Amino acid sequence: MNIEHQPGEHKGRFVITEDGKELGEMTYVVSGPDRITIDHTEGFPGSEGKGVGRKLVMASVEYARANGLKIIPLCPFAKKVFERNADELADVRA
Repeated sequence: MNIEHQPGEHKGRFVITEDGKELGEMTYVVSGPDRITIDHTEGFPGSEGKGVGRKLVMASVEYARANGLKIIPLCPFAKKVFERNADELADVRA
């Protein structure tokens, strides 16, 4: 599996692919100079059981750490990942 970050000026996304096929995406909105808000995480049909959603959220965490950003997990799935891993992700949660 490969995760690609597609940043934009005000919005961006992380997309995960396998063998050239998109398995899922996580989108975010730039919420200030040092924050992003995860607003949507989705695994596409055929991605069940592959941990696609969690991998996408964790890719955004790596990006946030590398760029000194905080994350607001608005999306219910991302919020759940942050709650289940509160200690590990406390440094990037806004």
